[in-house]
Amino acid sequence: MGHQTLALIQQLDAACNSVDELAAATEDAFLAHPDPDIITSFPGLSVLSGACVLAEIGDDRDRFADARAMKAYAGAAPVTRASGRSHVVVARTVENQRLAAAGHMWTFAALRSAEPRAHYDRRHDGGERHTAALRNLFNKLLGCLYHCLRTDTFCNPGRAFRQPRHAGRMTVHGIAGATVKRSADPRAGEVCADDLKRGGCVTAYMDPAVILQAVPAQQSARSRVPAHG
Repeated sequence: MGHQTLALIQQLDAACNSVDELAAATEDAFLAHPDPDIITSFPGLSVLSGACVLAEIGDDRDRFADARAMKAYAGAAPVTRASGRSHVVVARTVENQRLAAAGHMWTFAALRSAEPRAHYDRRHDGGERHTAALRNLFNKLLGCLYHCLRTDTFCNPGRAFRQPRHAGRMTVHGIAGATVKRSADPRAGEVCADDLKRGGCVTAYMDPAVILQAVPAQQSARSRVPAHG
């Protein structure tokens, strides 16, 4: 029994030594790359996690046409399905699973920083589940990473997560047959409010980038009902 235990311990020790050697080689290769300072300037990314992200997105700056392409590749961008009056936004299921796994750990680590945490809390308090809010944070970080790599600039969390002026709780007073539209919302689209009674209102906790307005049915754009907080 003692010899078997000793043999297993030696195998475990060899495996641990191999992991340490591989980690050291990964760190050396990553630090020799031109972009480690840019990547590790992001909240939540260290040398090893940054190496994982770089290995999956590659170092070809022209690989992705835009930030949306990178987000879709990572599975961070939502999928919008619209048909007639039906409008559904769901999570993307086709993704690079290794990059998605690295992004999951990245966003978890980023929550220890003030700006990413505030972004996550804002989405979660707005009604999103934990996984959806975390995925939105990953989506935000990937967009910032794409921009920084294209422009050779370091991440500035204060600027990247800057909160626009029109943030917080917004109430829209509408009429029957109105359609409540969300502009500039990555979750997209419009919410039908045909069941609104005259003089009623729609209240929602919106993302700061969202502009909420009610457009009365079969009326000109001049008669739009403005949103107010």
